[in-house]
Amino acid sequence: MESPASFSTSDLWQRIAAHEIGPSSAALTFADRLARENRWSADFAHRVIGEYKRFCYLAVVAGHEVTPSDAVDQAWHLHLTYSRDYWLAFCPEVLRADLHHGPTAGGPAERTRYYDQYAATLKSYEGHFGEEPPADIWPDAARRFNVDPRAVRVNPADVVIIPRGLGYSMAALAGLLLVAALAWEGVNG
Repeated sequence: MESPASFSTSDLWQRIAAHEIGPSSAALTFADRLARENRWSADFAHRVIGEYKRFCYLAVVAGHEVTPSDAVDQAWHLHLTYSRDYWLAFCPEVLRADLHHGPTAGGPAERTRYYDQYAATLKSYEGHFGEEPPADIWPDAARRFNVDPRAVRVNPADVVIIPRGLGYSMAALAGLLLVAALAWEGVNG
């Protein structure tokens, strides 16, 4: 296991940290696309990319299979769509290893396997980087495998999304629904 000091000076980490995903001349950069597709702030998307790079480092050096957080997995999925960058530059030149994405086959045994791998990934993260992973990007295993899998993609043009925990009263909620209905009527008149 590399110490936190050796992590920061390793050739592998320097290559990963320096790698820019996608063309820098693109009007919509990789970070912009990641933020847009996940409805994240630009700052959060950049932080997720940093954590994705740490995940890739762990995938090469941890000595066991690693499992990403949901946010990191979103960055990995998007990077895979930049196939020329991923397969012709990132894996062979930066990681100097193939990093395949293997989704679960489903079922209780697979759930347990990924839960355990994720817990081991969090432990390896602390060992290699000398700090706990940020909880807003790397939640604990219970959230990762009990709450996050219930997430679905929605188009906000089709639905009204009201965040939990904002203390809305039923009257405020009814008011929001009325405003949404009037806006819908105005658009579809």
